[in-house]
Amino acid sequence: MTRYIFITGGVVSSLGKGLGAAALGALLQARGFKVRLRKLDPYLNVDPGTMSPTQHGEVFVTDDGAETDLDLGHYERFTGVSARKSDNVTTGRIYSNVIARERRGDYLGATVQVIPHITDAIKEFIRSDVTDEDFIVCEVGGTVGDIESLPFLEAIRQFGNEVGIENALFLHVTLLPYIPAAGELKTKPTQHSVKELLSVGIQPQMLLCRADRPIPDNERRKIALFCNIRPERVIAALDVDTIYNVPISYHEEGFDDQVLAYFGIGQDKAPDLSRWTGIVQRVRQPEGEVTIGVVGKYTSLIDSYKSLAEALTHGGIANNIKVKLDWMDSQIFESEDAVSHLEHVHGILVPGGFGERGAEGKIRAAQFARERKVPYFGICFGMQMAVIEAARHMAGLPAANSTEFGPTNEPVVGLMTEWTRGNALETRKTDGDLGGTMRLGAYPAALVPGSRVAGIYGATEISERHRHRYEVNINYRERLEQAGLFFSGLSPDGVLPEIVELPDHPWFIGVQYHPELKSKPFDPHPLFTDFIRAAIEQSRLV
Repeated sequence: MTRYIFITGGVVSSLGKGLGAAALGALLQARGFKVRLRKLDPYLNVDPGTMSPTQHGEVFVTDDGAETDLDLGHYERFTGVSARKSDNVTTGRIYSNVIARERRGDYLGATVQVIPHITDAIKEFIRSDVTDEDFIVCEVGGTVGDIESLPFLEAIRQFGNEVGIENALFLHVTLLPYIPAAGELKTKPTQHSVKELLSVGIQPQMLLCRADRPIPDNERRKIALFCNIRPERVIAALDVDTIYNVPISYHEEGFDDQVLAYFGIGQDKAPDLSRWTGIVQRVRQPEGEVTIGVVGKYTSLIDSYKSLAEALTHGGIANNIKVKLDWMDSQIFESEDAVSHLEHVHGILVPGGFGERGAEGKIRAAQFARERKVPYFGICFGMQMAVIEAARHMAGLPAANSTEFGPTNEPVVGLMTEWTRGNALETRKTDGDLGGTMRLGAYPAALVPGSRVAGIYGATEISERHRHRYEVNINYRERLEQAGLFFSGLSPDGVLPEIVELPDHPWFIGVQYHPELKSKPFDPHPLFTDFIRAAIEQSRLV
């Protein structure tokens, strides 16, 4: 029997509901249960694909090609369970589906309303694609009290009644702010937040209270009394020095014990958290430090590169080294000398992005890495800029550019209008929709035997996740390879360049896909592991 855990948030946003859901999933896994994690997002966008990364953070892409919320990245990294399109839904997608049904006449002339039609569609999503999972952990985005969240809260209220309270747990995440002048944690915001939740008919059975210090027993009892729950189910979610200590910290507070107790599931032994204690030990006791310069376009909000930052940390964990990230806006290199900003780094990573802004800065960063023999890792847009740099300064094509920036006589990078996915041909129009029209999801690639990347992967056939509209033009391959840039990975049909590398460079690799999306703390991506290894070697030369 599948049990459902619904996680809501109150008081303020960014309390860590996604991280809490991921940690709970990891703890239940450590006890031998099969879990699946999902996210209900209240915004009207059909998906986050067209949203600015500086507003919403990164877009996490699944194997089956869904553009989803970044919390699904937390879910994957903590549980290892690959997310699917069926694990993230938005208000926009729910309404789109309901309106499409109304246009087809599926409602037989009924007046279409939020209740029951929208809430039924939400419940249908919650139930969909469930097989033999023991637990479905479902996070509701936003903060209780938001107008946008109301249909989702009503839907999970109805869902709890339908499956029975013995099969549904409502968990509310709140904040206990510390007031220095009073010298105490304040419980009133939590009380008001629970009252807000009660106003829509939901009584939380457990509270996860974020705090920067331990919660005194008298405050815990006060919260329990006013919020109508047991004191032992007021769980302290204390600040930790690394997010990978969250499962351990929450277990020590009794989080998973209380969840299982609620469902009447007895446990004879504690969960096996050795995986997490090992990771935390490596994070806390590294054998050294390297600095990686990340030359990006969205550095004003680091969540724009959440998976990337975590993947670099994973590479450090694999090498038992601390990775210090120096975030740099690529635009600074368009008016200043790159040397002054990059002299101190042991590796340079240029991540994905869209649009012309900052592109020339990324090209200069790639040039610096190539000429100075500094390890370079170009991802998606970062690969394309490295290829343009090589075309301009190695292959004698000074006009080389991308058609993404406008018409060019040397379209080394161009818009892809059709490609193959499995046995189907997918197409795109130049003036078509922007949302959901990129090459999205997992695609295979064939690696050249004996190449650096084949050695890193230990394989010649791989599958990686993509999210992009533009491709390196295969027609320039011969000229670029004559100049020294090696195309070491291609799509199986040999049409789409997937990986380039410089054989005579200590470590210079560009990939068209996003390897960071598949990296996990307990299973670091091999490219990040080897990139950090190369950075360690570079640090010994500086």
